[in-house]
Amino acid sequence: MVALMELACVVLLLLPRTAILGALLSLGVIAGAIGTHLFVIGIEVADPATGQGDGGLLFGLAVAVALLSLVILALRRPEVAALVRRFV
Repeated sequence: MVALMELACVVLLLLPRTAILGALLSLGVIAGAIGTHLFVIGIEVADPATGQGDGGLLFGLAVAVALLSLVILALRRPEVAALVRRFV
């Protein structure tokens, strides 16, 4: 189910008209991933079969997605403000 949400985020981010929604949705999804890394599985995820870890790669990618989503929102700040005014 999470993979489907991530796929939806990618599709929304690729379409200029829905990029803001994609960035907001990806922030929500990735917040769950970062929280899971910090509080459940750890920053470095180890493979139970080999005992080797990923060196924190998955955590780093999650942080990168969060930061880039924030960059998209910052670059489209006027559109975000208009969207907020419309719903508030």
